[in-house]
Formats: sequence, structure tokens, C-alpha cells
Amino acid sequence: MDDVAHHIGASWLKLWLPFRVLYGKKMLPKISDYLFKLLLIGDSGVGKSCLLLRFADDSYLDSYISTIGVDFKIRTVEQDGKTIKLQIWDTAGQERFRTITSSYYRGAHGIIIVYDITDQESFNNVKQWLSEIDRYASENVNKLLVGNKSDLNDNRAVSYDTAKSFADEIGIPFMEASAKSATNVEQAFMAMAAEIKNRMATQPASNNAKPPTVQIRGQPVNQKSGCCSN
Repeated sequence: MDDVAHHIGASWLKLWLPFRVLYGKKMLPKISDYLFKLLLIGDSGVGKSCLLLRFADDSYLDSYISTIGVDFKIRTVEQDGKTIKLQIWDTAGQERFRTITSSYYRGAHGIIIVYDITDQESFNNVKQWLSEIDRYASENVNKLLVGNKSDLNDNRAVSYDTAKSFADEIGIPFMEASAKSATNVEQAFMAMAAEIKNRMATQPASNNAKPPTVQIRGQPVNQKSGCCSN
């Protein structure tokens, strides 16, 4: 019996040790050097959720269930040898939700303001969203203006030059993107991460701490939004 027990024990040890090594060295998640909280804001239907889905999951839906309040996704990226965890919050654009989302500006490291290049009103409302940033976000928060749906150039209502001039005037970066074709989506989020990382590098280490998070997720409503559709 002792020989049998010894044989079984030795066999189990052979199976267990490789698993232990694999788990200990490869399966444990790497600790991030940075955790950045990003916000996507803008009018309803401009494609905020679609930009988030494209960046976080590399997926696209022609129609997307509207979000009430906020929801978020996380993606970890590498830049200059640093591991950066991006916690990206998708805020509802409808006017009636603005008072709900105001608290989510606090603690944000970067904010992407999105408009639809085929919707002049969504571009006009960018000024209102910038006013909310000035009111609720930290003074040194990084900002980026993104004109979404660049794949619908034939239906364009806002010219590139108009948006670029506006962004230059207020001193924030600008680019056009398309969640549908994946054009400039990766570049937009990575550029934002790089800008925040560079800013953090010049600030005390305490500012690199994990930002406050709120354990409340938006609940979908049973109606489709046109945010991702043509």
C-alpha cells in the first residue's frame, strides 16, 4: 500500500508542479503602472458606445442598445514599456441624463468629446459639453475632440477644417474617426493615453494612484439607438 500511495503521490506531484509554475509565472495578471479613467461624452447618437466597443472589443454593431446613465469597459495597453489600464466610461448623451453623469467627471484623467460629422447640431453642442468639463472635471484634465462617422463623408455636415479650426482655437487635439471602419479609433485612445502618461510623469507620484470608481453600471433599455447606424 505504501508503494502504491507513493506512486500516486509522485504522479500527482508531476501533474501539479507544471500547473503551479504556469499559474505562478504566466497566469497571474501583470500589475499596471497606470490606471487612467477616461470619459466619452457627446450628444446621443454620435457613436460613443460604438467607439468604445471598437476599441475595447474590436467589434461593431449597426444598432446598439441605448445606455441609461453610464457603463464602462476596461482595456490594458502598453506604451513605452509601461502597462496602462484604461477604464473608459460611456456616458449617455441625452439632456435628461446630464445631471446624473456630472459626478462621473470627477476623477477623470481624460475626456473625449464626440460629435457626428453628419450632424451639425451635435457639433454645435460641443461647446456645451466643454462647459460641463470646465464645471465638473479637474482643471488639468486632458481633452480630445473626435468627429465620428468619417466613413459617411458623402453625408458630411461639418467640414474637417471647421472642426480643426475650432479645436485649435480652444487648444485641444482633434481627429476624425469611424467606429464602423475602425479608422483612427485605436489612434484616438492611444493618443489620449500617451498625453495623460506624459502629464503624469511631470506630476507627483500621488497623482498616479488609482482614480475613484463608482460601482454603478448603466442599465440598457429595450430600444435600439441609431448611434452606430448609417
